[in-house]
Amino acid sequence: MAFKWTDINDIAIELEDAHPDADVVNLRFTDLWGWVKDLPGFDDDPDKSNEKILEAIQMAWLDERD
Repeated sequence: MAFKWTDINDIAIELEDAHPDADVVNLRFTDLWGWVKDLPGFDDDPDKSNEKILEAIQMAWLDERD
């Protein structure tokens, strides 16, 4: 499956699988950006992300943990 920046919930699930011990609350957006970019299947322009998208991914990731 190919991921785009707008696939917030799918990205959150993949991040939880890839980084189950990550401190999501205190995660730097630069680290989050890199982890998303490095996900298998990620197929979008890395420059299309922004703080709003990264924050949405972070919140979805937190929801995924609950």
